[in-house]
Amino acid sequence: MISLSTLCYMERDGRYLMLHRTVKKNDINKDKWIGVGGHFLADESPEECLIREVREETGYTLTAFRFRGIVTFVSGGGETEYMHLYTADAWTGEEIPCDEGELAWVEKDRITNLNLWEGDRIFLRLLAEDAPFFSLKLVYDGNGKLLSASRDGQPIGLQ
Repeated sequence: MISLSTLCYMERDGRYLMLHRTVKKNDINKDKWIGVGGHFLADESPEECLIREVREETGYTLTAFRFRGIVTFVSGGGETEYMHLYTADAWTGEEIPCDEGELAWVEKDRITNLNLWEGDRIFLRLLAEDAPFFSLKLVYDGNGKLLSASRDGQPIGLQ
């Protein structure tokens, strides 16, 4: 099975808006900290999905964002997800409670202390380095263990 999604790291004052996923039942992201975003609806472009998902989860309407990369997640459970990764630094509106968990502004240098997916640590490092547009492939074993990673088609070491 193939799915398409977006993920956005909204940045303000050296912090990212993070979502602590605590609400949904049977959530693959249960207790993890992630950016905001979600799955495409029929006929949506990546940008339409991004804007809709951010508004639904946060109350904010993005006014400036940057497409940073595409991340291919191979779950090990028969699903492959192609996630369109963005950062944003301008929006309008007021923050609302999220029905998927708690939103929190976290200092970027403290994010690695959170309960993150191992692959997320890789693309968060690339964002911190302001890496040019990248394609990242992350292969998991079906139980949440990262088995391999490659950037732009080349294997990279796991830390």
